[in-house]
Amino acid sequence: MRIRGLGVIEDAVLELSPGFTAVTGETGAGKTMVVTGLGLLFGGRSDSALVRPGAERASVEGRLVVDPKGAAGRAAAEAGAELEPVGKDKAELIISRSVSNEGRSRASLGGAAVPIGVLGGLADDLVAMHGQSAQQSLLQPARQRQALDRYAGPAVAEPLAEYKACYERLKKIESTLEELTTRARERAQEADLLRFGLAEVERLEPVEGEDAELAAESERLGHADTLRTASEGAHMALAGSPDDPASINALSLVTEATRALEAARGHDPALAELAQRLDEASFLLADVSTELAAYADSIEADPRRLADVQQRISDLNGLMRKYGPKLSDVIAWSSDGALRLSELEGDDDRIAALTEERAAARAELAGHAARLSAGRSQAADKFAAAVTTELAELAMPHARIDVPVTQKETAGGLEVDDRAVAFGPTGVDDVEIRLAPHPGAPFLPIAKGASGGELSRVMLAVEVVFAGSDPVPTFVFDEVDAGVGGKAAVEVGRRLARLARSAQVVVVTHLPQVAAFADRQLVVRKANDGMVTRSGVIVLDDAARRRELARMLAGLEESELGQAHADELLQAAAADRQRG
Repeated sequence: MRIRGLGVIEDAVLELSPGFTAVTGETGAGKTMVVTGLGLLFGGRSDSALVRPGAERASVEGRLVVDPKGAAGRAAAEAGAELEPVGKDKAELIISRSVSNEGRSRASLGGAAVPIGVLGGLADDLVAMHGQSAQQSLLQPARQRQALDRYAGPAVAEPLAEYKACYERLKKIESTLEELTTRARERAQEADLLRFGLAEVERLEPVEGEDAELAAESERLGHADTLRTASEGAHMALAGSPDDPASINALSLVTEATRALEAARGHDPALAELAQRLDEASFLLADVSTELAAYADSIEADPRRLADVQQRISDLNGLMRKYGPKLSDVIAWSSDGALRLSELEGDDDRIAALTEERAAARAELAGHAARLSAGRSQAADKFAAAVTTELAELAMPHARIDVPVTQKETAGGLEVDDRAVAFGPTGVDDVEIRLAPHPGAPFLPIAKGASGGELSRVMLAVEVVFAGSDPVPTFVFDEVDAGVGGKAAVEVGRRLARLARSAQVVVVTHLPQVAAFADRQLVVRKANDGMVTRSGVIVLDDAARRRELARMLAGLEESELGQAHADELLQAAAADRQRG
């Protein structure tokens, strides 16, 4: 991992090996920035305050070895990352993250730019971060329940998934029921209004386009005399008066004109063409004259029909004002309203059906809750025994851990094992880790039942037990040994070394007893200007390691007594490794 411009680190490269790597150094030298860098690399929250003063940005780049067919390898490939094969079932993946001094953050995965959340998703399968903040969160009962669920594995994960799916279904049913029952009055009022409106429309039975036809008919009936006079006058002008056959009219004049051209039309095609057009005009005028006569005969003043038409128009306009603005809109509203009324009138049946469905869902949910509680109780017993064993190795031989899985009875709760208990999206259980630090002491929540030094050991024991059940290949511990010393510190180192037999473990520590158990030790050192440069993170050889452990023990690198004690610690750690 390469870190640049992060906190006090100007430019440093960390070579993290398999097994147990300890990171040590003077207080304030930048050890915590190593953990901060790892956090950024795996999608942690960024902050411009992390950027080293004077630098434009902080950046972290890591080279990981992953299984290309595993969850992390597949997720990286789906995000567009390139994975470089480095052996059978192994591939190299480059991750980088940068934070500008203005707060902007960028991430890339295998050469492809990706959202920060993608890195966070990879972290779930690649690394588990354990530190003071994680310990503090473990003091919260909700976090303890989540941790226990993770520890339990499939025994809890499967019934929990079934419970959550059923719980969501129950909530949807209850939400619909609540809407139907609490809005019963509003829905009844809506149904009444729909019935009234639909009755209005049904009484009139409007037909699409009817309003336009009625408007045209009303116009004709309202001007019947004018229309008849006009059509009769036009007919007389074309065909003449029936009382005076000799009267001059358009048809007789055209006929006379046609006769005038008859004798000469054979001598000039142009004149013949004009004569043809006069023939056509004569036929056209005759047709128009006939139609005008028929139209004039059809026009009849009918005050009653006019009144009926105007009333129908008024009625339709009333519908359009309420349900329009067009008659087609009224007809569409009527169709939709009938469907909606059918829904509203079926509410009673729906309420009855949903009530039965809710009862069935609650019964099913109770079954899932019972199985979930049983899985948690079994895991809690196993977990309590494992942590108690760890505490005995951490110089707390008489301490006991209890992890009760309890439920709160409440009226209207979920019926589980003949009890009505409170329930939520994660089940019916309350989980709390409790400690009895010595014989005769009552079990109390770990935040109240342990002293400062005891709390650190308890939390470390809890972390180690949880870590042992976590499937990720890398664990990072940031000074989780705070408040521990002496024999207990030796046991902390031994516990972490045993965990490193099956996973990569990176530990930032100030305890020489812990660092001595590491397979590799890195020391972080500041330069004279207070910055950590490229040469400021050093992989210690055996001699340098003795001096660093002596400094951690006695504050003096060259102390013979300190180096002798360092040799003793290293020999004890080597003997422990040989014992396996």
